[in-house]
Amino acid sequence: MSMLWAWAALGAGLIILVMSADLFVDGAAALARKLGMSPLLIGMVIVGFGTSAPEMLVSAMASMDGQGGLALGNAYGSNIANIALILGLTAIIRPIPVTADVLRRALPVLMLVTLLAVVQLMDLVVSRSNAAVLLVTFVLLMYLSISGNQQEKSSELRDLSKQQNSTAGLTFRLVLGLTLLIASSRMLVWGAVSIAEVMGISDLMIGLTIVALGTSLPELASSLAAARKGEDAIALGNILGSNLFNTLIVVGIAGIIRPVAADPMLLTRDLSLMTALTFSLFILGYGFRKPGNISRLEGILLVLVYISYTGWLIHTVLR
Repeated sequence: MSMLWAWAALGAGLIILVMSADLFVDGAAALARKLGMSPLLIGMVIVGFGTSAPEMLVSAMASMDGQGGLALGNAYGSNIANIALILGLTAIIRPIPVTADVLRRALPVLMLVTLLAVVQLMDLVVSRSNAAVLLVTFVLLMYLSISGNQQEKSSELRDLSKQQNSTAGLTFRLVLGLTLLIASSRMLVWGAVSIAEVMGISDLMIGLTIVALGTSLPELASSLAAARKGEDAIALGNILGSNLFNTLIVVGIAGIIRPVAADPMLLTRDLSLMTALTFSLFILGYGFRKPGNISRLEGILLVLVYISYTGWLIHTVLR
């Protein structure tokens, strides 16, 4: 009977995940335009924050339980999955345009934040003072982003003043979509973990595969839904914003709760790859005499990088 419930949770979680992702992206796009915010900004702030909620919960609980490695691995592993797997799959479905604004503002900020994470972990510990720097940096970035948006409105925004959709209604749709998105991802992960345990798969393999990918399911569902609807700025903004949240807020909260010691391999293997992937977005997004975009071929290459990385992890653990 428990196996039946696990399969039911897996199937229902997947169905609700897809439906709630559509609802969430629709609400985010409409609310962005109604409030005069650019789709990129709302993708980075609202969608990025919302889809990073599972990582925040997992890392906070792991830090309270003294499992610092899980807290850091969850945050940085999700960043790698966001760029290599989720952005790659999104580009395969629909090539993602990369605007000059992304190249000049969003990507340099993400690169600097990534380098800050590397510098802080050179001594293999995230102290409370390190965590405080991360959290203050996040607050400052959010203030600059939102205040900058108020000063210059995007020329691409459509006027929705004649539509009857109220701000309250759009906000409700956004919150409902986010709530269902997070709940369905938890349901899906619970079902998958239960099935894996019954089938005798080790806890280590569950952690490396199902649980690690599980916290990235909201990003995956939201980005794929945004790509299908042509909301390219929200799809890309979701990834960039989620990585900012993971690096600053997720690690910051974990470090404030309890100083976190890091495995040396986290710095040499995982953070090195995360930094390389972040830098690669400049190369992939630069147009070279034509409008920049992440093409389907580049999306395939990103997914292959993630598959190779996962294989590397499993080989490292099993050898």
